[in-house]
Amino acid sequence: MAKYQSSKSSLLCIGLDPDLKRMPDNIRREQYPIFTFNKAIIEATQDLTCCYKPQIAHYAAAGAESELEMTIEFIKALGIPVLLDAKRGDVGGTATMYAAELFDRYGADAVTINPYLGLDSMEPYLDHADKGVFILCRTSNPGGGELQNLMLENGSRLFEHVAQEACTTWNYNGNVGLVVGATRPNELQRIRGIVGQTTLLLPGVGSQGADVSQMMSAGAGGGMLVSSSRSIIFASEGADFANAAREVALATRDEINQYRQAT
Repeated sequence: MAKYQSSKSSLLCIGLDPDLKRMPDNIRREQYPIFTFNKAIIEATQDLTCCYKPQIAHYAAAGAESELEMTIEFIKALGIPVLLDAKRGDVGGTATMYAAELFDRYGADAVTINPYLGLDSMEPYLDHADKGVFILCRTSNPGGGELQNLMLENGSRLFEHVAQEACTTWNYNGNVGLVVGATRPNELQRIRGIVGQTTLLLPGVGSQGADVSQMMSAGAGGGMLVSSSRSIIFASEGADFANAAREVALATRDEINQYRQAT
C-alpha cells in the first residue's frame, strides 16, 4: 500500500458504500445502477486515493454481489488496491469459507475482520501472507467502548490488549493492520504507542466529524489509511454527484497532507 500512497501523495481511502435511495434517478434506471454509480465515482477520484474500500453489506443487502465483483474488477484494472470491508469473525471452518469468499471470489487485496473469537478464527485470513488483514481494535461507533474499554486483570484495556497481540503474536506473516476510529485521538495515540509502525485504518473523517489535525498528530509514527465514505460519494445526490465527490475527495486529501507534512 505504501507505494500507492507515495505515488498518489495520498493517505485517503475512499469507501464505496452505495445506497440506491441516494442515487440520481438516471443512475437508478441503469441495468447495473450500483456499478454505474461506483464507476463514475472511481473515474472522478482515481488520482486522489491510494485504495478503495467497498463495504460488503451495502451490496449483499441489495442482492448486488455481482456489481461488487464488477466494481472490484474495474478498480483492480486501474492498478488500485481494494480493501474489502467485511468485519468477518467466526469459528475455523466457517472462517476458512469467509476468507475464500473475500480473497478468492472477490479478489480483495485486504480485508477487515473481528478478533472477538480469538486467533484460531483469524488464522484463515492471516495465513494469506500476501494479503492485508485489518483487525478491529477501537471502533468509532458510540457503543464501541462497552467492550473495548473493559479493564483487564493486568491493568490494560481490552483494545490495548488487542493492539499488543496484533503487532506481536497475531502478526506472524507481517500482514496485520488495525482499525482505529479517527474520532478518538487520545486512544489512537495510545494504540500508536503500542503498535509502533503498524498501519492503522482510520475511519471517521467526514460524516462522523473526526478532527483531521488531531488524528494526524495522534497517529504519527507509522502507517495510516484515512477512510472517508459517505461525505465523498454522497457529496451531491444530483446529476453532478461524481464531480462533487471529486471536490470533496480533493479537499480531504489536501487537508490530510497538510498535517501529514507537519508531523
